[in-house]
Amino acid sequence: MTTPHRPYDQPAAASARREVIASFDNYPDAQHLVDRMSDGGFPVAHISIVGDGVRTVERVTGRMTNGKAALAGAGSGAWFGLLIGLLFAIFAVGPLWIWVVLIATVIGAFWGAVFGFVAHWSTRGGRDFSSIQTLEAQRYDVYVSADHAAEAARYVTPTQ
Repeated sequence: MTTPHRPYDQPAAASARREVIASFDNYPDAQHLVDRMSDGGFPVAHISIVGDGVRTVERVTGRMTNGKAALAGAGSGAWFGLLIGLLFAIFAVGPLWIWVVLIATVIGAFWGAVFGFVAHWSTRGGRDFSSIQTLEAQRYDVYVSADHAAEAARYVTPTQ
């Protein structure tokens, strides 16, 4: 835990002033404090967790090849084909609905693979990796309304 900071920007309509009761380096610790306060009967509607110093973090998950792009496209296309097949199957008579769903799924997988391959191939190696983007904050401040700050302070231990 770090020292309390300035309050976050509030909308003009907000009449209640807020105070920082604790700051944490990670979200689970801030969440744990709010959970403890909830378990203790504190009115949690007066609590906010605010991430400060937000940045995007991109984690590279692997190399992307034309084959992997086609395979990913085939998977997406198969799901889309399944959806379309199920919609068409509503109008199918008897056991014919199974064939409608299967054929639509195969057609979707084929075209998904084609589009996935072409989309990756067209970048000409400009992005040959797959990744996941997330937002992370440098610090998480726990705010409470000024009216409840004294009561909230009893849930914050000095070791935090």
